[in-house]
Amino acid sequence: MVMVAKQAVNEKGHLLIGGIDSVELAKTYGTPLFVYDLSLIRERARGFINTFKELNVQAQVAYASKAFSSVAMYQVMKQENLSLDVVSAGELYTAIKAGYPVDRIHFHGNNKSKEELLLAIEHNIGCIVVDNFYEIELLKNLAAEHDKQVNILLRVTPGVEAHTHDYITTGQQDSKFGFDLLNGQADRAFQDVYKDKRIHLLGLHCHIGSQIFETIGFKVAAEKLIKKMIAWHNDFNFQCTVLNLGGGFGIKYTEEDTPLEPSVYVKEMVIVVKDLVAETNFAMPEIWIEPGRSLVGDAGTSLYTIGSEKEVPDVRKYLAVDGGMSDNIRPALYGALYDAVIANKMNKESKEEYTIAGKCCESGDKLIEHITLPKADPGDILAMFCTGAYGYSMASNYNRLARPAVVFVEKGNQQLAIRRETLEDLVHLDLPLTLEKE
Repeated sequence: MVMVAKQAVNEKGHLLIGGIDSVELAKTYGTPLFVYDLSLIRERARGFINTFKELNVQAQVAYASKAFSSVAMYQVMKQENLSLDVVSAGELYTAIKAGYPVDRIHFHGNNKSKEELLLAIEHNIGCIVVDNFYEIELLKNLAAEHDKQVNILLRVTPGVEAHTHDYITTGQQDSKFGFDLLNGQADRAFQDVYKDKRIHLLGLHCHIGSQIFETIGFKVAAEKLIKKMIAWHNDFNFQCTVLNLGGGFGIKYTEEDTPLEPSVYVKEMVIVVKDLVAETNFAMPEIWIEPGRSLVGDAGTSLYTIGSEKEVPDVRKYLAVDGGMSDNIRPALYGALYDAVIANKMNKESKEEYTIAGKCCESGDKLIEHITLPKADPGDILAMFCTGAYGYSMASNYNRLARPAVVFVEKGNQQLAIRRETLEDLVHLDLPLTLEKE
């Protein structure tokens, strides 16, 4: 085995993923195919957890499972002793089916329904992250009706803008999420909940964005939230015990991306919090974080079979694959960038520039605009890297395409985690016409 561009390659010149020939994976399970290397996920999870332990700080590391949720993936996170961040009844139900410890489940969302909140309350989940005044009233009524104690965090917008795409910034003042710290909404929300006998306020939560490569935003947000917690302590003798600084830690999609190690993000956060509480009589809160993309993003690789090629003279060469925006909408949605190789030609020289096109009936269905690869032939396998976050979870049946299979690999072992949809799956919710023609 040799290494080419930091990728493992076997004696056939094929890309290896988790010690397994990617071409053989494509033959066995078909394409498009999501392949997750669990070793990378475990390494990242332990990196976050062990840093908190080394710093002697009480913490919870919660997997932000909107990045990719399934029964098997939740069970991996359970094995690694992570908490779990869910944002819908569907994710919560999946977690329950996976046997996740309910006391380590946190429920997010800016428009939780009464039914979703009731499901969370009935299963006694660990924490509900409250997002707005409507939700406060729903929770109060449900808790009273069912005589339940509910642990909550108040999600606030700290007025911090992360250096990221507009669609994935969430901590700035103009956001659909949370109570504004600057205009008094957070104080009003506190007043609404802190004396309620069934609502137990643990602390504050914020999330400043996604795909963040620096720590200054987290440090500023931590400072703002700690100061608010101290103010409530001084004014009302109220002790917030949890500070949740969210996630958004970046990963390396392309050579231009420069993410930090998990330990760096954690250390910078902890330093700020420790310094602030040291200046007061405020007790050190438990710190929670919510990595999602940074746990599973670069552990995932998408395998496609190459089909047609079209050359537009003096413009570009299109290389079409058997997937596209139906299994990865991020390039079409907000111009996300990826890198790729031809998995069965790892030792061939890259001389041809292509645009990788999907098969959906949309001109904008392009996975990669410009990439240099070896000369491609129909039947070659394209491996697109770092697709483990927001690929399958945002997949659709557009054009009535079946969603791909998902395979887990680890140190030479493999397991089907989600089977490929069939044509019958595509119509199993459809009902025949019963209205008569007039």
